[in-house]
Amino acid sequence: MDQATHDECVMPATPAFPEGFKTPVKLRILNLIGVVLPFAGVIVAISLLWNVAFNWQQLVIMLGMYIATAVGITVGYHRYFTHRSFQTSKPVAALLSILGSMAMEGPVLQWVAQHRCHHQHSDHDHDPHSPHGHGDTFWGTIKGMWHAHMGWFIYKQPKNLDKYTKDLKNSKLIVWMSRLFPVWVLASLLIPAILGGLMTMTWSGVLWGFVWGGLVRIFLVHHVTWSINSVCHIWGTRPYNSHDESRNNAIFGVLALGEGWHNNHHAFPTSARHGLHWWQIDFSYMIIWAMSKVGLARDIRVPSRERILAKRSS
Repeated sequence: MDQATHDECVMPATPAFPEGFKTPVKLRILNLIGVVLPFAGVIVAISLLWNVAFNWQQLVIMLGMYIATAVGITVGYHRYFTHRSFQTSKPVAALLSILGSMAMEGPVLQWVAQHRCHHQHSDHDHDPHSPHGHGDTFWGTIKGMWHAHMGWFIYKQPKNLDKYTKDLKNSKLIVWMSRLFPVWVLASLLIPAILGGLMTMTWSGVLWGFVWGGLVRIFLVHHVTWSINSVCHIWGTRPYNSHDESRNNAIFGVLALGEGWHNNHHAFPTSARHGLHWWQIDFSYMIIWAMSKVGLARDIRVPSRERILAKRSS
């Protein structure tokens, strides 16, 4: 990554939050309701449909697809393509791009551009998905929650995002993989359906594999990913100095394979390790570490103990 692009990735373009800033209580409550209810709905559906339209086979397919595509986002789209936290070979980069695309959060170039823009403008003007800055009224609170969690994904994308991916566009592989996004989306739906059919040898298995391993899994991956944008800028702790309201949230540290240690990440954006302490579970970093042991990852970037201590908030 060239220096200009690196600076755009990690440096704030706007001043820090005023000292003593507190997230409005109504935004916290609305965010909690909006995040918990969908998860509760899925759990209720699974319990009611157990051995009717859901069983251990669908659970295995759903979890397998969830982990594979979530890794595509966390290890691939985020830590490798966006922040260049480690280096790897072209075949592995291609695989990570495919798995990330199968999460259906957009082509790799678009995702990277949005996330680099988020880091430059985090929780300030031009942040693509901040829950803050939408007004203190009840409607402004609703707008902030909606925008941060999923509204940004639907709205027209900010202009001039191309400037954030100049380095990646020099790679024919990444450009090509990004253009093939529709193919990977189709594969994301066909694979669980085929697995469901092969595991049961029935057409109903194909249907329920498609529903649970395809549609429901996509919903869960999206909901968890988007919760990093909303929950992790509202709920949690801020042990390190950053120019925004990024927060560590242990629940999403687990559900999002380590991405929930969000304040750690914003303090050290290029670190391959987000869970900086032994008790901060970071499955994505474990995968990167394991990749390094078999020669699939190298030049892994992790901040020194001195840098970590220097960034501690007072």
